[in-house]
Amino acid sequence: MDLTLSDEHRQLRELARRFTDEHIVPHAIRWDREEAIDRELVPRLGEVGFLGLGIDGSHGGSGGDNLAYCLVLEEVARGDSAVRGIISVSLGLVAKSIAGHGTEEQKQRWLPGLTSGRAVGCFALTEPGTGSDAGSLVTRATRTGDGWVLNGRKVFITNGTWADVALVFARTGGPGPKGISAFLVPTTAEGFTATEIKGKLGMRGQATAEITLDDVHVDEDALLSEEGFKLAMGALDKGRMSVAAGCVGAARGALEAALRYAKEREQFGKPIAGFQLVQELLADMAVETEAARLLTWRVADLADRGHPFGTEASMAKLYASEAAVKVANNAIQVFGGYGYIDEYPVGKYLRDARVTTLYEGTSQIQKLLIGRALTGINAFA
Repeated sequence: MDLTLSDEHRQLRELARRFTDEHIVPHAIRWDREEAIDRELVPRLGEVGFLGLGIDGSHGGSGGDNLAYCLVLEEVARGDSAVRGIISVSLGLVAKSIAGHGTEEQKQRWLPGLTSGRAVGCFALTEPGTGSDAGSLVTRATRTGDGWVLNGRKVFITNGTWADVALVFARTGGPGPKGISAFLVPTTAEGFTATEIKGKLGMRGQATAEITLDDVHVDEDALLSEEGFKLAMGALDKGRMSVAAGCVGAARGALEAALRYAKEREQFGKPIAGFQLVQELLADMAVETEAARLLTWRVADLADRGHPFGTEASMAKLYASEAAVKVANNAIQVFGGYGYIDEYPVGKYLRDARVTTLYEGTSQIQKLLIGRALTGINAFA
């Protein structure tokens, strides 16, 4: 695999590996138990350039291609998938949407803070009544004499209570996807309320929120795009690549933990790594992880060469998320009873992986997207 990477890619991956081992791995269990990542981690992520990947230096970014982004996310998720989520949302969904669709004034206002970690973004699409059916969202933006007024509710919003800016999708026209626009809403705006959701199965350290918009007024220049649904779907295509990369990292972390344990744990007078059925578990885990990585790297390669990649992103996200669940579950089997307590990392890998089959398009939605691409027939209609 390393033969496909440039020297710059290898150096970046090594930087991400060292950062993860120093700043994430030692704290992951505590963050999970306390349901709170240390907020000071965010500017550290900015200092090493992880929050500016793919953003031009003129706006505070650190450059780099999509493969570089995937390499960093894999390493970070090996330490804690919840941290990967912070990067994927604030950078991948919000900052990159601003970079790709914003005016120069919008870029100058928001990108330097987002890429440095002085500010955080959230992606406010999902609503209590619309998850997979995002085109039916009901949050509304009404034009006024000097801007817009937004009303509605959003739920399961990553970074919601940390965010300085929310990329909010709201209905400005009639029913259906074409009536949706995208707005950059400062979270300090009067009427904007974010309430943290506690008690999640996994990603417990991540700040996940329900957002209420109660007559929130924004200026005219808060409008990012009148084609909000198209913007959201484009962002989620690359978001699926980042989720897949994070799943590879989680699977790799579970595999590496299981390998270490299997070599150290002795039963019947020898390490359990010497038993055939344990080796079968480990071999299956390695194959699943490697296959998921190759599917993810294919998406990055297509994106970097300017080719369409939506279907391939769905394939990678589908396979990698399901693989991460399988690999983590097998890791628990290798650990036996010790895998069931949180002194060891494999239970957390499984809990964190489980949500990746749900968000940014469930596994079932990915199958429908792939099926539509293969047949030309839309099963959503």
